[in-house]
Amino acid sequence: MQQEVIDNTHKDFGHNWVSSSRFIWFCQVFVILAFVLGGCYGLYTHRYKGKPDVKVPENTLYNPKYK
Repeated sequence: MQQEVIDNTHKDFGHNWVSSSRFIWFCQVFVILAFVLGGCYGLYTHRYKGKPDVKVPENTLYNPKYK
């Protein structure tokens, strides 16, 4: 009985530098895109919400008012 030899070296990740480099490139693009979108979301959630209404003591104004 003769056994058939199946050559899987062209499908192996370590032996095929074209598919492995493509996979690594897609991983890099995904990671960079995830960091950019995460940074944009972080800036959006911590954005400046407007001028707050701050109570300033009258004796610290440019023209102070004393009692």
